[in-house]
Amino acid sequence: MKLRLSTSNIINGGTSIVRRPASEKLNVELVNGLRSNFAASMEASMPVADGDVIHPANEKSALKNAGIPYTSWTNMNNGCLNVPANNPEDSGLAEERSEYDITVKFFLLPKARFSDWRRHLQDAIAAVLQELRVDSVDLLIISFPGVSFDADSEEKGGCGSNEIQATEAEFADAILDVWNAVGRLQVDGVALKTGVAEFGCERLKEFLSRTSHRPMVNQINVRDACEVPQAIVELAKQEKIELLTHNDCTNILPQGTLRELLGCGPNGAGLLAGPDATAKGLEGDLSPEWVVKYTAVVRDRGVIEHKGYFASADLSEQLTV
Repeated sequence: MKLRLSTSNIINGGTSIVRRPASEKLNVELVNGLRSNFAASMEASMPVADGDVIHPANEKSALKNAGIPYTSWTNMNNGCLNVPANNPEDSGLAEERSEYDITVKFFLLPKARFSDWRRHLQDAIAAVLQELRVDSVDLLIISFPGVSFDADSEEKGGCGSNEIQATEAEFADAILDVWNAVGRLQVDGVALKTGVAEFGCERLKEFLSRTSHRPMVNQINVRDACEVPQAIVELAKQEKIELLTHNDCTNILPQGTLRELLGCGPNGAGLLAGPDATAKGLEGDLSPEWVVKYTAVVRDRGVIEHKGYFASADLSEQLTV
């Protein structure tokens, strides 16, 4: 069973979705956005009697004590459980598509099987296009699991890290396979520019030697380094690749974090069954597969109008409530 999680628009959300500090880490923004959207959806699904209102200060305890079944604020579509339920009224941009720069960053997570990477990419892009009601994005960046840019290694001529338990050849083949699907998106006009994340010099050189669809962007995390290593700067200039920096984490949604978020604990949504029979819900092995972040900026004002996340996970079994 697939779970599709959504933050909705964290910029212009309801009263329960608070604007995040610009310096907030991406994984914290994702988890807080999901938790806020879950709470807002649960509150909206509650029957209101005698004009009762749940005040924000009491929201968490009130929702927790209400015992709201997940079926009242989620919905099933083609074998995928949307968490929370889709709300088309909250989708779309306020102005014409041409008024926006839309950036999408797609994170493949360590639990995702290589053979599923193409399908995950297609599902993520389809979710973003539907949410924004557009037919294209300006920039699509792909982040691969376990790949991280190491500025110190670059200075020493290293090739960065790959934490995935597969041979380097298998991993490189999987990257190339999904990148071919990215190339098709660009040919079809769905992604106007495409790029990779965290590619060091050696990985980027090897990648360029194997693909005819060249990345236009390489996004790297320099962490505490004051300057981008000269080796990667020179290579990017030579290959006419735009070099961007960021402070995102690569494993943006670990398995434990997701289980806590959906579980029956004090900070959970109550979607998953608890350790005892009294806490009913879904049960099984929960495996996060991908996260996609999307941002729509109004070009002439430089203002972010729409920003959000989708995440997908596989749940091995379902318990009937």
